[in-house]
Amino acid sequence: MNRRRAIKMSGGLLAAGLAGLTRPGLTRGAGSPPNVIFILSDDHRWDCLGKMKHAVVETPHLDGLCRQGVHFQNAFVTTSLCSPSRASFLTGQYAHTHGVRNNLTPWSNSNVTFLEILKQEGYDTSFIGKWHMPGGLPKLKGVDRFITFTARGGQGLYFNCPLVVNGRTTPSRKAYITEELTDYALEFMSRRRSGPFCLYLSHKAVHQPFSPPPAMSRLYHDKKLPLPPEADSWIPMHTDMVYYGMKGTLEQHFRNYLRSIHALDQQIGRVLHRVEQMGIADNTIIIYCGDNGFLWGEHRLVDKRWPYEESIRVPFIVRDPRAIKDPGRTEPRMVLNIDVAPTILDLAGLRVPANMEGRSLAPLLKGTTAPWRQAWLYEYFKDFPYRVPEMQGVRTERYKYIDYQGDVTDQLFDLKNDPREQRNLIQTEAGRAMLPRLRTMLADLRKGKMR
Repeated sequence: MNRRRAIKMSGGLLAAGLAGLTRPGLTRGAGSPPNVIFILSDDHRWDCLGKMKHAVVETPHLDGLCRQGVHFQNAFVTTSLCSPSRASFLTGQYAHTHGVRNNLTPWSNSNVTFLEILKQEGYDTSFIGKWHMPGGLPKLKGVDRFITFTARGGQGLYFNCPLVVNGRTTPSRKAYITEELTDYALEFMSRRRSGPFCLYLSHKAVHQPFSPPPAMSRLYHDKKLPLPPEADSWIPMHTDMVYYGMKGTLEQHFRNYLRSIHALDQQIGRVLHRVEQMGIADNTIIIYCGDNGFLWGEHRLVDKRWPYEESIRVPFIVRDPRAIKDPGRTEPRMVLNIDVAPTILDLAGLRVPANMEGRSLAPLLKGTTAPWRQAWLYEYFKDFPYRVPEMQGVRTERYKYIDYQGDVTDQLFDLKNDPREQRNLIQTEAGRAMLPRLRTMLADLRKGKMR
């Protein structure tokens, strides 16, 4: 049965609902709609994976997911900040389109998420974990089970964090938040149902204050940390970092960050194990991403708002046995957080709405050599009180050009010859030769002429 149908959109709203489909029993039969599990972490930078041969952190379950699927080694977020990036994952749109421009601008309930579209196709849906967008908790359409938290302005607590379960404040059942959210996810997955499900599991980890469970408090204590040459122990205490409230040395925080990643990996392993237990692995799409990266001393920063590779680059893994015939492959082409929503809809057999600005990764998962994006738009809007200027930029396979507002000098980097972005070419002869082309590309991206 051909399940692809147009979804009519008007002004960002669904203009017409989709008729429900008749679903056969459990989603295990040939041709039945796939289950979807999307796992999102916070501040997990792209190279902090065992798969990336990191010098310290061990992530056996995420590494296993890479072996079973496709690892996108050049994956990026279009805004390296929690709230805008999270809205982009849900909507498939840039921040300037969905309206969540920083951690202060509210989510609009008129936004359409891929969860809403899947629900109208008969999916059982759940959002579990960190919401963290301004404007209070949303009226999240198309979600059967909404479990989140409001503590610390939506950041949540690593330990004993009260939850809001379908609108009702509920005490924590487990001390550690990563395990708590995973418990709820496993319960949702295991519910009896006659059709497919979509689980959106959004972790607090591994956001500051980088708190691992007590059992891992000494993990990696004797390991040498791979810090950049320009780093020193007291960067977290510098004036521009004071807003983060990070007391202590860079090394202390980095070790706890890596410990928290390891703890997160353990809980992801529980989800993967449950998929196998349920016998649904062959018909379940699993996607893992980080909402942005994090600078650990690079450019003498402990931050994520600046447009350097460590900030904007994230882990991105897709497992789908139906679409991927050569699992374990690493894909070098550039993919974005705005690609997640269209990819999920496409892999579920649905047409991607025209107002989604990302692209389905299905051709890349299948290993085709179809033309792909050559450039994409990075944008950052002022996020008070942080001393980071507004900016827009273009990132190609080789170059990055950032147009800053205010009196900050624009930047242009040759990523092939300068992968650590140490030499700004903006005032050089080579830079001046490249600028016209990059500025034209940036203008076209701003107008939506390139995807």
